[in-house]
Amino acid sequence: MKYGVADYGINVYNGGLFDLEERLTMLKSIGFNGIERLEASDSSFALQNAAIFHKMGMDFATARGAQMEQTLNWSCAFGCEYVWITVGPATRNVNIDVFCRRANKLLEACKKYNLKGALHNHLGSVIESQDELDYFMKKCPDASLLLDVGHLHGANGDNMKALEKYYDRLASIHFKDVFIKNPDASEWSDRLRFCELGGGNDNFDYQSIAQFLKDKKYDKWVLVEHDTHLNPPVEDFAVSINELKKIFDK
Repeated sequence: MKYGVADYGINVYNGGLFDLEERLTMLKSIGFNGIERLEASDSSFALQNAAIFHKMGMDFATARGAQMEQTLNWSCAFGCEYVWITVGPATRNVNIDVFCRRANKLLEACKKYNLKGALHNHLGSVIESQDELDYFMKKCPDASLLLDVGHLHGANGDNMKALEKYYDRLASIHFKDVFIKNPDASEWSDRLRFCELGGGNDNFDYQSIAQFLKDKKYDKWVLVEHDTHLNPPVEDFAVSINELKKIFDK
């Protein structure tokens, strides 16, 4: 098993990624093995970034380019297991059957590259609730799942039920805690924020999720993602990885 960071939140906090080696050095110093996605604008930059990861003894779970074909090529070339299912807009305004049709087309291409296509459930996206997740996984039987436990909890879903049902299709997992800001807000981003493990206030039982994975001898990426940082990210990440290691490494 590898501990990684899905670094959307740190990019928001810092205003972007300006020095990959500096970021990897910071994450390595607190026990992480890498970042979820290698991102680049062209193939030469992707190769340069991959070299930075590997010379430092760090790794990445998948890659992402400006075009999906780049993403498939790079992820295959670098020996990754999965790519995100990215098939045009994925907002609440997108018809779920259109999204499933497009996803199945991408999954056909993934097979040619010996890659899995993984759905990332997300509040505000076409696949948000438990019922929508189940519908998608039925309509797209070749899809894998990149389960975001915080987003499913925030949509009033049941993470343990999802894990039991889709464990064999799990590509990786995003861990985070949930802090309710305004339970009556109509927009999810006004209703809650995501934070370091142990920093939430919604009684989110991430410990049972981690224990379930440990009992299953899960050996893929465990990815920490804090969409919102109120503290320097290194502090939040240190808290979260220590929380996970209390369960996985005991």
